[in-house]
Amino acid sequence: MPSAPLAVRQLRATAAGNAPGFMICAAVAGAAWLLQGVEARLLGRAWLEALVLAILVGAALRTVWTPGAIWQGGIAFGAKTVLEVAVVLLGVTVDAQTILGAGAPLLAGIAGIVVVAIAASYALGRLFRLPRRMSLLIACGNAICGNSAIAAVAPVIGADGEDVTASIAFTAVLGVAVVLGLPVMAGVLSLGHRAFGVFAGLTVYAVPQVLAATAPVSRLSAQVGTLVKLVRVLMLGPVVTVLSMLTLKDRDEAAPGVTAGDRPRRARARRGRPAIHQLVPWFVLGFLALVAARSAGWAPPALVAPAASLANTLTVVSMAALGLGVDVRALAGAGPRVTAVVTLSLGVLGALSFALVRGLGLA
Repeated sequence: MPSAPLAVRQLRATAAGNAPGFMICAAVAGAAWLLQGVEARLLGRAWLEALVLAILVGAALRTVWTPGAIWQGGIAFGAKTVLEVAVVLLGVTVDAQTILGAGAPLLAGIAGIVVVAIAASYALGRLFRLPRRMSLLIACGNAICGNSAIAAVAPVIGADGEDVTASIAFTAVLGVAVVLGLPVMAGVLSLGHRAFGVFAGLTVYAVPQVLAATAPVSRLSAQVGTLVKLVRVLMLGPVVTVLSMLTLKDRDEAAPGVTAGDRPRRARARRGRPAIHQLVPWFVLGFLALVAARSAGWAPPALVAPAASLANTLTVVSMAALGLGVDVRALAGAGPRVTAVVTLSLGVLGALSFALVRGLGLA
């Protein structure tokens, strides 16, 4: 184990090596926020959030400039470690006690829809011959919380920048269309204010988008929609944990030299190891710990808004890093297939959500 002075020197050397690339990521993120502000001023609303714009700006820069070795460490740090810290901070924004007050039938229905929607969307992705990881990213983004779910799942399943960028880009565009179309759907489907809030909370990707879609209808729709959306966000922890376990199992069974006869022996050997540390990434444990702390009242309410703001900031920087690592030309071939899968997945989610609303007697 290195001595304290040596550890400090190593830490400083790592920070110095990562600084150039990280500063580029921060600059791209700053450009994304600037563009979001210009967009809001010109159009009255930021239809493309800074998170999406950071990927687009980063990818555009990567198209005309290939970062050299001096930049790679900081870009990799931004794409992985910064993103993991952002996921941990999101836990402070989730209050499980408030969510549990929604009622058992609704909570069970939301959880069931998330599970079925993930399975259906993943099946569609594979049917359209999308890569396994991209299919999982789209499925989780569609079923849980859009860009945030994609960003959280990506490091667990080992998705690369191209998969993440394609998933977020197409999901973001469709998410804007959903926000615009949902208020019209309220009338077409003859949904009351509470029913529309449930429907919107189950189908819209991001919490701000839920507010944008439901506020024009009524305050009740906005309140119910936000609550239902938070239940979906809470599903992120269990889903990521399960994917982490499945991914570890796949890697273990695919390890070189492992035969069918070896697997029972390896399973027995694993029993003596610290299971939680092996099966669940540190940032998932951190996310769940902060959810518990917020729900138990150990996290002061005054910390919620700053934590949410910092998580958003770090996520935008991380998306800039992902964009800087993406070759846009590699995404061109997947465009039509990804669009089809995202669109059909949203259609399945909408049908399931409407069935739940009808089944609970809300419509």
